[in-house]
Amino acid sequence: RSNGSHTSKRRMTGKSQGARRRAQPHMLLVGDPGTGKSQFLRFASAISPRSVLTTGVGTTSAGLTCAAVRDSSGKDFTLEAGALVLADRGVCCIDEFGCIRDEDRTTIHEAMEQQTISVAKAGIVCKLNTRATIFAVCNPIGGLYQPSES
Repeated sequence: RSNGSHTSKRRMTGKSQGARRRAQPHMLLVGDPGTGKSQFLRFASAISPRSVLTTGVGTTSAGLTCAAVRDSSGKDFTLEAGALVLADRGVCCIDEFGCIRDEDRTTIHEAMEQQTISVAKAGIVCKLNTRATIFAVCNPIGGLYQPSES
């Protein structure tokens, strides 16, 4: 452009054109029991126009991503969205994050890094958007914060 808007925009932002920046940050809050972490999650969920509030107790990767469900005819499958897909362009609040099994927790990594999840279930292959901020809370290992171990 002759008016130099590209150059001035680059100087102001410090980024070259075409650089990709994730719009959804993620946060893990670790604190002692009884310090109001769950209430903080409920408040974050309440003020967001699109939010999903779930707990890590008993959560599976299907509950976080999607599940293949047989329809009423018994022949075909459909996908039911999980918490991360339902929270697309919003906030996914996960209480008791430390209770999620390790293999189920790894499911969240693609959603956090790529903002999508790849699905291959019951003959259905697709990519689902998970452009959500993930806000999780948990207790420290051993139940209480140990300053000597920090």
